[in-house]
Amino acid sequence: MSAVPMTIAAQVVRWQAEHGRNQLPWQNTRDAYRVWLSEIMLQQTQVVTVLEYYARFLARFPDVQQLAAAPQDEVLALWSGLGYYSRARNLHRCAQIVVSQHGGQFPRTVAELAELPGIGRSTAGAIAAFCFGVRAPILDANVRRVLTRVLGFAADLAEARNERSLWVLAEALLPEDDLQSAMPRYTQGLMDLGAGICLPRSPSCMLCPLQRVCVARREGAPERYPVRTRKLRRSAQAWWLLLRQDDAGRLWLERRAPAGIWAALYCPPVYASRHELDAALAAPAVAMAQDLPAFTHVLTHRDLHLHPVLLRGSAAAAGAHCAEPSAAGWFTREQWQALGLPAPVRKLLDAL
Repeated sequence: MSAVPMTIAAQVVRWQAEHGRNQLPWQNTRDAYRVWLSEIMLQQTQVVTVLEYYARFLARFPDVQQLAAAPQDEVLALWSGLGYYSRARNLHRCAQIVVSQHGGQFPRTVAELAELPGIGRSTAGAIAAFCFGVRAPILDANVRRVLTRVLGFAADLAEARNERSLWVLAEALLPEDDLQSAMPRYTQGLMDLGAGICLPRSPSCMLCPLQRVCVARREGAPERYPVRTRKLRRSAQAWWLLLRQDDAGRLWLERRAPAGIWAALYCPPVYASRHELDAALAAPAVAMAQDLPAFTHVLTHRDLHLHPVLLRGSAAAAGAHCAEPSAAGWFTREQWQALGLPAPVRKLLDAL
């Protein structure tokens, strides 16, 4: 039994050294800050997209102390366009905790890392393996796909007990020797296989170092793994965005609530219908409001049908107020460009 896991680990390590990704900017380092930053950015986001944001973040926040000391608005502004903004809020809070409670050093155990905001078990395992050579498994989406196929793990991962069983099997496959060298390369190797070889559809099995031991390849049905019966239910929602622009060209923006879609980001006022938007305006302003082309912004579980409405001039300034003045105001182009804005909103404002 032990020969199979060791064979898998050894082959992944060997393959990664020869064919894996070895030149990414967050590789070849044991700096937990840089590894952590990359792992958070790579959640739900492709490498090619992360590269630019990663470089920009490091240029502004070269260490965890400077990130912790930054205003949240600046962090959100740098994150703008990367999506899943809860990651940015957790990133900022995590940096503050690392500085205030851990002396600016990331914990070295999976259990302690997983207690930090935004770091689940898989991300904690990746940081521990990459930076400290800890014998810890990971199970992100790509690695889950690789392992369920190799093992022929057909249990439904929608059930928590089956997910726990896969974690146990993933741990059994880990390298057992020379962990300081083997764990970073093995962990990266599984990620590389999932990203470039063991694809969700039409996997390149002939290029995979694990093809001889892969149950799914032997069955001729790799695409049936992983098994997850519970499907995400998509929903749709329509929003009307009121773009107020005064005579000086400034825009009225409000900080959104700390929870929900685009939480804590700045945005034009949002209404559930055009009727609701019109009711918020004086009668002359309603006639002057201009409908811009509607478009759809796709979120993970929801489609947002956005209807921008532009109101310019003195009519725009009339009645622009907020219950929390500190969370709203008029912003020049230079000012709003430095705010945390949702990507579709930034694109809208850029076009004005």
